[in-house]
This record gives sequence, structure tokens and C-alpha cells, in this order.
Amino acid sequence: MSLDSKTVANIATLARIRVPEADLPGLAQELNGIMTWIEQLNEVDTKGVQPMSGVLARDMPRRPDVVNDGGDPLKVLANAPEPAHGFFTVPKVVE
Repeated sequence: MSLDSKTVANIATLARIRVPEADLPGLAQELNGIMTWIEQLNEVDTKGVQPMSGVLARDMPRRPDVVNDGGDPLKVLANAPEPAHGFFTVPKVVE
């Protein structure tokens, strides 16, 4: 795939990036280099390779998902700037 200046200008417009007309040929050359590199990656045989989200295959430690009320409501509300009647209060944002 080869990109010309007109295509690069269209991509810049879609990305809402202002690119001066004089910079389009250089940018097209850089993007063509990137596309060539991507095409080389497509040649790599990845059959039998499991997808991964990181370089280390390990499980993250997990804690049991237990619903609780925090143990003591008074201690929880102690962090609130202005508790009222056992609840958190928030400023009014809609008139």
C-alpha cells in the first residue's frame, strides 16, 4: 500500500490535524515506511501462539468479592465533610 500526499491530507483532515501543505510529502514518506514495516509483521507465522496481554503469563491475585457495609457507618461517615442523618451529602448541581 502506498500513500500519496492527497491521501495523507485526507487522513489529517479526518484526524483533525492541521498539516501544512509543504509537510505532506515528507509525512507521506514516513507513513509509507510505517506501512512497509506493518506489512513485514504480517509475514510472521503466528499459528499456535496464544494471544497475551502482557509478557508474563500469570494470574493476578484476587480477593473474594464480598458485599459489606464497611463495618461501622459512623466511621465511614467520619470522612464525609457534611454528613446528614446518617448519609453523605453532596452539593446541588441541577437547579
